[in-house]
Amino acid sequence: MTSLTASVPLAAPAPAAAPMAFGPRIIIGLVGVLLAVLVSGLNETVTKVALADIRGALAIGYDEGTWLVASYTATSVAAMAFAPWCAVTFSLRRFTLCAISAFTLLGVLCPLAPNYESLLILRTLQGLAGGALPPMLMTVALRFLPANVKLYGLAGYTLTATFGPELGTPLAGLWTEYVGWQWTFWQVVAPCLIAMVAVAYGIPQDPLRLERFKQFNWRGLLLGFPAICMLVVGILQGNRLDWFESSLISGLLAGGALLLVLFLINEWSQPTPFFKMQMLGIRNLSFALLTLAGVLVVLSAVIIIPSGYLAQIQGYRPVQTAPITLLSALPQLIALPLVAALCNLRWVDCRWVLGIGLSMLALSCLAGSQLTSAWIRDDFYGLQLLQIVGQPMAVLPLLMLATGSINPMDGPFASSWFNTVKGLASVIATGVLETLTTARLHFHSTMLVDRLGNSPLVDAGSPGLAHRLHEQAVVLTSADLYLCMAGIAVALILLIFWLPTRIFPPRAPT
Repeated sequence: MTSLTASVPLAAPAPAAAPMAFGPRIIIGLVGVLLAVLVSGLNETVTKVALADIRGALAIGYDEGTWLVASYTATSVAAMAFAPWCAVTFSLRRFTLCAISAFTLLGVLCPLAPNYESLLILRTLQGLAGGALPPMLMTVALRFLPANVKLYGLAGYTLTATFGPELGTPLAGLWTEYVGWQWTFWQVVAPCLIAMVAVAYGIPQDPLRLERFKQFNWRGLLLGFPAICMLVVGILQGNRLDWFESSLISGLLAGGALLLVLFLINEWSQPTPFFKMQMLGIRNLSFALLTLAGVLVVLSAVIIIPSGYLAQIQGYRPVQTAPITLLSALPQLIALPLVAALCNLRWVDCRWVLGIGLSMLALSCLAGSQLTSAWIRDDFYGLQLLQIVGQPMAVLPLLMLATGSINPMDGPFASSWFNTVKGLASVIATGVLETLTTARLHFHSTMLVDRLGNSPLVDAGSPGLAHRLHEQAVVLTSADLYLCMAGIAVALILLIFWLPTRIFPPRAPT
């Protein structure tokens, strides 16, 4: 296992901070960073789920609301790519505290914005601060935890992909139904203040390394940051604006792709890159990044499909959908440490754990593909039980594979790779699901209307017919999405047989 705080030396080595022995203080610091990262992810999810209520309160349209989501996500993903460099330069503790402080302050100001333009700017800046936090969690876990408990630290990072996103719907329902839409933004204040105290107390202070600016990769920043932002915005807005039928989307995606290619070329030859391209030659890291992208698509789908189905077919509000996601989210607090303990056994091959986890997700999606218009909330509980086991087993082994095959000096580059791919994969998952939903909904609507027109026994003018046709199209589309996600999970299982190599835990417990 590696340390993600090592860096490529630029000049004379900087004096190192005095090492801190592992104990309650380090644990408190780790929990503080974990809390801040979870809140950062929840902030994005909750505001997205509660967007209709926010738009109504602020008297803004649907299009304006989508830009609030896209701007936050774009800067958040871009920040993940460059935050590890900043943490080494300004020190982990100082940079984390500054990011949490900015994130909290901007969260307080968002509901107080005098107009839409001001709110858009505040959300864009808040995304930048929030996106800087996830790489810090991986850094703290791998730097300060002893070898035999590093996997438990990675399990905490895994919560950001399994536990955090599923709390979005319950919290959105709580704030909008019982408290007030402003709390979809203000919910971050109390936990972030607690996180700041924990980080200030538990994380040791490293010295500044401002000499790193002498060889700062300005070209990489000027190419990479806008490239990521343009691609994220283009993907998130693509389905709404009909993809390449829109000159804006065409420009964003083409320009973003061109800048990204130039960025990667620059990183290949750059002596102090943000991304070390040569690391993609490490089989386990490449496999982990590829599989992580696929897993996040599946995990996004198993949250979005039930919520969308129940909202459109049964008329559920977020607070009524909350028990489904809570059933899957809360047991993760127990399941993840158990999976970490399993992977920490030397005789357990984490590739088999990954395969079993993906199989659980595939079975859950296959069962979901059998849904009908009669399904209610209770019918989804069985699917969630499979995901309780499948989700941690599908994510934690990927972290073990990604971090167990690299040199300590490549730690910051691994952090940039993993977190940026994680952020981009979540965006791609949203774009893929929206596009598939639109395409299959149009297909089934057309097929149903054609069958209706060819049937002499159906009265096309009967009341409620259009609603019933739409309802059936939504059901068939949801089933198709579940089936597609099962196919992705099976494809990822097949990759396990030939791409990754065996990785042992850093030190098996005796």
